[in-house]
Amino acid sequence: MTLYLLLKTLHILSSTLLFGTGLGSAWYAWRAWKSGELTVIATTFRHLVVADWLFTTPTAIIQPLSGLAMVHLAGWSLGQHWLLASLALYVLAGLCWLPVVWLQLRVRDLAVQALRDGTPLPPLAGRYMAWWFALGWPAFTAFVAIFFLMVVKPA
Repeated sequence: MTLYLLLKTLHILSSTLLFGTGLGSAWYAWRAWKSGELTVIATTFRHLVVADWLFTTPTAIIQPLSGLAMVHLAGWSLGQHWLLASLALYVLAGLCWLPVVWLQLRVRDLAVQALRDGTPLPPLAGRYMAWWFALGWPAFTAFVAIFFLMVVKPA
C-alpha cells in the first residue's frame, strides 16, 4: 500500500468517525434534553463530553493533517477552489464546534449540580441548549458540503 492510499484510508475513516460521532452526539444530546429528565441529561452530557475528547478531538486533528499530506503527495495546488472551500468550511465547522464543547460542559455541570442539589435545571441551561442547537446546524451543513467537495472535486 502506498503512503497516499494509507493516508486516504486514514482520512476517510477519521472523517467517518468525526461526522458519525458528531451526528450521534447531537442526536443523544437532543433526545436527552427533550426528555426533561435531569438524570438522563446529566448522564448523557457526561458521556458526550468524554466522547468529544476520545473521538472528536483526535479525528478533528487528523483530518487537516492527513488532508494536507495527501494534497502534497498528489501534487495538487492549495489554490484550487474546492480545496480552499473545504478548508474554509472546516474552519467554520471548528469555530462552531469549540463553543459547542464549552456549552456541553456547562450543561453537564449545571445538570450535575441540579441533580446534586435536588433542584430543577436553571433557565441558563435552556439558553445554552438554544445556542448549542443553533451552532450545530452550520457545522453539520459544513461537513456535508465538505464531503461533497471531497468526492466531486469540482473544477
